[in-house]
Amino acid sequence: MGQLKKLREMTVIVCDTGDIESIQKYHPRDATTNPSLILAAIRQPEYHELIQEAVSYSQAHAKTSSQQIPLLIDKLFVNVGAEILKIIPGRVSTEVDARLSFDVQGSIEKGKFLISLYETMGIDRERVLIKLASTWEGALAARELEKLGIHCNMTLLFSLCQAIHCAEAGATLVSPFVGRILDWYKEHEKVSGYAPADDPGVKSVTEIYNYFKHFGYKTEVMGASFRNKEEILQLAGCDLLTIAPKLMDELMQSEGDVPRLLDPEKAKTKKIEKIPLDEKTFRLMLNEDAMATEKLAEGIRNFAKAAVELEKVICSTYLKAGCA
Repeated sequence: MGQLKKLREMTVIVCDTGDIESIQKYHPRDATTNPSLILAAIRQPEYHELIQEAVSYSQAHAKTSSQQIPLLIDKLFVNVGAEILKIIPGRVSTEVDARLSFDVQGSIEKGKFLISLYETMGIDRERVLIKLASTWEGALAARELEKLGIHCNMTLLFSLCQAIHCAEAGATLVSPFVGRILDWYKEHEKVSGYAPADDPGVKSVTEIYNYFKHFGYKTEVMGASFRNKEEILQLAGCDLLTIAPKLMDELMQSEGDVPRLLDPEKAKTKKIEKIPLDEKTFRLMLNEDAMATEKLAEGIRNFAKAAVELEKVICSTYLKAGCA
């Protein structure tokens, strides 16, 4: 009985990939995508038909030439998500363009539009999570989307203040990034690594999980961005964990006990101080956390860069006229 199977007994496993073949192999309940994962996936021949359909859709529905590329990319993301939903029982996460990370209304409109594309394909909105950056503005957008029954997955999350703001906005899910936190501390503290229990990313997710369970927030916690399987095992019991195929394979092949280390009942007994959070407090707390400030900004830049690169690849390969 591999460790992955044991982990499934206490934690929902999510596949962190846009690769359909990998999702078929590991049988996750949910799956999550982002521009970087889609960019890697579309280079495979089995995605040609999904891309071509998105091209045709954008050509038929774009009112102006400037609208064609954004519409094409949105439809491609939804096409990939719909394909994934054919093989998983749960939900797929589809990301709002990172360039809208500080645009409340733009994020709301994009989230509503993505859901409308899914619903046009006969997919219920309950099976889709809209991914938004965990900025102050991103959580405000999530609040409005959740009121419409559009569920949100808050990504690029590196600190407790981000998590609290997203939970108080009523977001369905937060995805704290374990590995990227580890990367920052290794670089800045000039160390090669940490014991699993001392891993800064693990400690951050544990703090968020305990805070949410202690104060009764309904928002789920999904650890993300892992660098090794030890980080994953240290978060056994977390609501969800989104894991890349390589690490899923390691867990499948590994034997050994998987003790539950995160427990909602134990979290309720901990002494945790409530943090009153308004915009000024949020911005100050985020500013005081150099790691979270730097990784959030870097993550938004990199996701935006991947989105631009995705547009270029699609244009040069599938649009003969190219892109302006």
